Amino acid sequence: MTTPVSISDFPILARPGRGGSRLVYLDSAATAQRPTQVIEAEREFLTTANGAVKRGSHLLAEEATEAYENARAKVASFIGAEHDEVVWTKNSTEALNLVAYSLSNATLGRGGEAARRFALGPGDEIVVTRAEHHANLVPWQELCARTGAQLRWIDVVPMGSADQGRLDLSTLGVINEKTKVVAFAHVSNVTGAIAPVDEIVAAARAVGALVVLDACQSVPHFPVNVTDLGVDAAVFSGHKMLGPTGVGALWAKAEILDALPVFMTGGSMVEVVTMEETTYAKAPAKFEAGTQMVSQAVGLGAAVDYLNKAGMDSIAGHEQVLTKRILDGIATIEGVRVVGPTSDENRVGAVAFVVEDVHPHDVGQVLDSRGVEIRVGHHCAQPIHQVFDTFASSRASVGPYNTEADIDAFLDALSTVRPYFGVS
Repeated sequence: MTTPVSISDFPILARPGRGGSRLVYLDSAATAQRPTQVIEAEREFLTTANGAVKRGSHLLAEEATEAYENARAKVASFIGAEHDEVVWTKNSTEALNLVAYSLSNATLGRGGEAARRFALGPGDEIVVTRAEHHANLVPWQELCARTGAQLRWIDVVPMGSADQGRLDLSTLGVINEKTKVVAFAHVSNVTGAIAPVDEIVAAARAVGALVVLDACQSVPHFPVNVTDLGVDAAVFSGHKMLGPTGVGALWAKAEILDALPVFMTGGSMVEVVTMEETTYAKAPAKFEAGTQMVSQAVGLGAAVDYLNKAGMDSIAGHEQVLTKRILDGIATIEGVRVVGPTSDENRVGAVAFVVEDVHPHDVGQVLDSRGVEIRVGHHCAQPIHQVFDTFASSRASVGPYNTEADIDAFLDALSTVRPYFGVS
């Protein structure tokens, strides 16, 4: 099977795994590996154009600013957005907190008349889902605590069916006339299930709620056009899409960014400052206080170039084949159950599972001894694990550089776990 990318572009995959075994990297949902093209783009910037963005008129400052804004334009185009609708953040967590705290500031009266529509108070509700990463749950809990709003959630299909772990549309009624914000993951980082975006957006639109999408696990794996999805805002992280750590993005409609009050304050996001008061720059600059992650943004721009060249449709098709191979293989191993849908349809290649009578950390160590690297723990998503009567799980997740041989190595190693511990 041919991969949509050249494996030789990823130098880290050539190194040996534990004990000299062949390295099989199946933890891309946590952090994807970077191709040489991304590494070199960041190095090239640092060795030829490193300078303070928007803080000088000399050559290096101008070239750094140009590189920074060119990267923003690439990322915006990649998700079907306009250049000035993308705000640089250090990751999705910061982006989600930016939105939540901006709404909190609106509640305090900051932002003037334009921000009044974002104010929250007792009697208002924020809706999330039980499948959320903590980064798209805890900020909303905190916003409710600060404003008096109530948190409600869309539930998931319980364990025991092929659709287990998918969002349960029979609970969509939690979105009602009291709902002011609906925030949900495009793809669960535990179950791999793709959310029914159209249905959720329609319910939110019917009551005038703001819709915030966590696109961390979708943008790297299949084509995503935020405009077509109909959401108001979306977030994603560079390190999950073959890019550097320390850089991510918030996309939001221009009129929303213009109306939201500022979140973090400091240099470069101001317009006029006196000892008594400050006015702020226009979006996206007003949300980018302080010295920015310039080389990382350049690296993310290069990652977008790389993904575009590979083709997101090709990546999606390739990863679906691998996902089916994982699910079919796990089904043949006694004592292993999938945490999430058991069908490869309408899901991505993040497959969490539980090995009966073996702790996930022990599962991970056995696989690592054979060079197979997976994630173990609750994956920053404890509530969804409770549905599956477990606190933690193991998770294999694929990237465009994985092969069928990688999956077979994983399945072979997984089949040895229970016998290794003498359980049956």
